[in-house]
Amino acid sequence: MKMRSSRIFTSVAAVLAMAAAGSANATNGYFTHGVGTKSQALAGSGSADPQEVLVVATNPAGLAFVDERLEVGLGLFSPVREYSTSQSQLNGQMGAFTIGPNDIKSENELFFIPHIAKKWQRGEQGSIALAMYARGGMNTEWRGGTATFDPDGPGPAQPMTFDGTYGGGLMGNAGTAGVDLMQAFVNLAYAHTNEAKTVSVGAAALVAAQRFSARGVAAFAGYTRTFAASGGTEMPTHLTNNGPDMSYGFGGAVGLQWNPNDKFSLALGYTSKMSMSDFGKYKDLFAEGGGFDIPAQLDIGIAIRPTPQVTLTADVQEIYYEGIASVSNSISRIFACPTAGQGGTDLESCLGGKRGAGFGWQDMTVYKLGVAWKYGEDWTFRVGASTTDQPIPKEEMTFNILAPGVMEEHYTAGFTRRLDGGREFSVALMYAPSVTVTGPQNFDPTQSVTFKMHQWDLEFSYAWGR
Repeated sequence: MKMRSSRIFTSVAAVLAMAAAGSANATNGYFTHGVGTKSQALAGSGSADPQEVLVVATNPAGLAFVDERLEVGLGLFSPVREYSTSQSQLNGQMGAFTIGPNDIKSENELFFIPHIAKKWQRGEQGSIALAMYARGGMNTEWRGGTATFDPDGPGPAQPMTFDGTYGGGLMGNAGTAGVDLMQAFVNLAYAHTNEAKTVSVGAAALVAAQRFSARGVAAFAGYTRTFAASGGTEMPTHLTNNGPDMSYGFGGAVGLQWNPNDKFSLALGYTSKMSMSDFGKYKDLFAEGGGFDIPAQLDIGIAIRPTPQVTLTADVQEIYYEGIASVSNSISRIFACPTAGQGGTDLESCLGGKRGAGFGWQDMTVYKLGVAWKYGEDWTFRVGASTTDQPIPKEEMTFNILAPGVMEEHYTAGFTRRLDGGREFSVALMYAPSVTVTGPQNFDPTQSVTFKMHQWDLEFSYAWGR
């Protein structure tokens, strides 16, 4: 079996690693609600009751309590996103940048998200794992719509209307607006447990790749550091419509699991912020000249086993979006840019600057609950639910049309069917009910912006083990 599973891992890993870089999902901000099919069926909980190798994504110490096995999985993720803008009283006059009124549904509603992971046992107390998975990502494609503004700047003007959400038809660009952010991770983990199997510690080294592209945001050229620093004579060339750009980086994770008895377990895992190379093609868009690091996360979980057949799981996850300037900086900083027409004098508050305007996202705390019920020797059924406050303040609507990650609740179910020879088949289904968020349009105070989104996800995985 070991030789066979190793061959399967080698032959499939490269294909899945490439495919993972083309995935996109966004459930808790742009993090997934769970990593691994069994965890997803528990709404992302279960870090203190590890049942799959992909527990290393939240707590590498949990690896010590997973059998030697190979896992391969594929998720089908569908986010349904819409935005609308209300009527304006200014319609591009007096310096206003008016969007529409538009009512648009994003294209691209189905994405494929693969994963693969393998554990090797090393003696009675050591475990090694290699996992490749996608986590995070955002894709929007807003076709159509219009924007009205004065291309020459604020003040009484003859407004002009251009195609696209942000008037992307300006400067000859296509009217379609949107972004495409894709992330893939390679996780090499090690865990060690004491002889009594009551305590384990673990650590993981992570390598990440990101791919990003943006379209239809040429109307923001006048708010960039490049434009402002040149006194309005140099147009930015690294803002929009430059095709895909790649970013690479690394980070680490540590974890602890404590099993004082058969009834109770506690898990604690921390993943550092991942330092990523800049998106050079979009250094006029993101703060810090194209910076886009990956946030740190903290995971705390407990598992309670009232009977041998039933396990109750509860997890709390903290996602530190506020540690990433390009994600957390407020769009309001743009008005301190010298070319914003508000009397500002700070070049570094312009798009692309050290303090450049961003999406204004806040940290997220996600609460997750799950129940696993073992039925006989071959079946395990799971249900779960999670809740959080979405990360986008109502004062940060305009730029977040590009990335409206507003989901708050997730309801999940799934099962595992054990087969002969240590093999098993698992399924997880997630539904995130519709969320609607409305707030003022940052560049036209007389109109509002509304986001609406719901999601579903279906994941399958197959495992070969002892």
